[in-house]
Amino acid sequence: MQRNRPPSPQTVNVLRALAADPARWRYGYDLASEVHLKSGSLYPILVRLADRGLLETSWEPGVGSRPPRHLYRLTGAGREFVAVLTAEQRDRSAARSRRRLSEA
Repeated sequence: MQRNRPPSPQTVNVLRALAADPARWRYGYDLASEVHLKSGSLYPILVRLADRGLLETSWEPGVGSRPPRHLYRLTGAGREFVAVLTAEQRDRSAARSRRRLSEA
């Protein structure tokens, strides 16, 4: 059974961070710093997004004593999903503005 809940604000922030440069591979640590999430919140979000086909994942081999690192970037479906989210937010914002103007 698939749930159709809207994404959490944290998930939206992760998606927008990835959408800023959708072709670039990003490290989890890099994303965590940018969106101000701890690993216990970020990595479950990344796993869910990857499971839904919105993210590509890859491993970067370790170099010297550095362990391998997981990399993430948006898929085409992920880019479309972010575009729809952005359009929906823009529409909601415009509707709120119209309501405020009509109430004034």
